[in-house]
Amino acid sequence: MPQRQDFNRADRIRKAMVREFSDILMRDMKEPKLMDVMISVTDAEVSGDLRHVRLFVSIRGDLALQNEVMDILRDYTPKIRSELGHRISLRYTPEIDIRLDTSLERGAKITELLNKITRGEEI
Repeated sequence: MPQRQDFNRADRIRKAMVREFSDILMRDMKEPKLMDVMISVTDAEVSGDLRHVRLFVSIRGDLALQNEVMDILRDYTPKIRSELGHRISLRYTPEIDIRLDTSLERGAKITELLNKITRGEEI
């Protein structure tokens, strides 16, 4: 039974990380370069020992903009970690790793290819 409880705890922490990181991006990040950029927190992965969290973000824009935003987020990682530590009560504040989630773009490309195949167009 403890394994199920551990899963529920990790899942609750994962959801809290996504929620709080989204809130930090919307309300607390005062970086001028991020004001006009659409950033969505798509998911999080929490390690079994709850000491590491990988946060996935989707950034609307071209590759250059995505790289610039990711650099800014990486620079702010210590501040984001500190804020998450204040908001989510855990014994240890997890180390965070922010990653670009490109699954939406990949999905759109696959859908486009499938539509071309359906229409009989050459790929």
